[in-house]
Amino acid sequence: MVHILGLSGSLRRQSFNTGLLRAAVPLVPEGSSLSVLTPEGIPLYNADVEAAEGLPPAVVALKDAVVAADGVLLATPEYNNGLPGVFKNMIDWASRPADDIGRVFGGKPVAVIGASPGGFGTILAQDAWLGVLRTLGTRPWFEGRLLASRAGSLFDHDGQLTDEPTRERLRAFLAGFLSFVEGARAT
Repeated sequence: MVHILGLSGSLRRQSFNTGLLRAAVPLVPEGSSLSVLTPEGIPLYNADVEAAEGLPPAVVALKDAVVAADGVLLATPEYNNGLPGVFKNMIDWASRPADDIGRVFGGKPVAVIGASPGGFGTILAQDAWLGVLRTLGTRPWFEGRLLASRAGSLFDHDGQLTDEPTRERLRAFLAGFLSFVEGARAT
């Protein structure tokens, strides 16, 4: 059984990106699973806090979830043509202490998707994640790309995906990523 951890980069209750991950849960092929986490409860990174108190419990739980997952699916918003600070902060905490990066992220299959109200989806944010993923030593999947543009027309008021073509693109993306993850497990 393959388990994917979906990380949403948004705190918003009706987040399009959290909605994309929630829509993905029932689309994961049988025999696999997907769970979803958001940055909720993760404080701003502060090295003084880390030195004095260690890792906050929410960060420990995040790191444990990443380690336990066979692959990670990042659902990234795009703010001002780049990465959302709250999402980057989440990953920055998960990379602490630095000598634990390999255990948490090393060789981990990762894919990036995103939804945005704009016309270009999250293409710039997705590209911006590549340097971070390389630094963490992950194994990014480059065979698929899912950009959900004009997301306001794809989701309802509660953040639920209502657009069938997007749901089918998401299903195909998940199948491809899971195949990549299974291949990575076999090597």
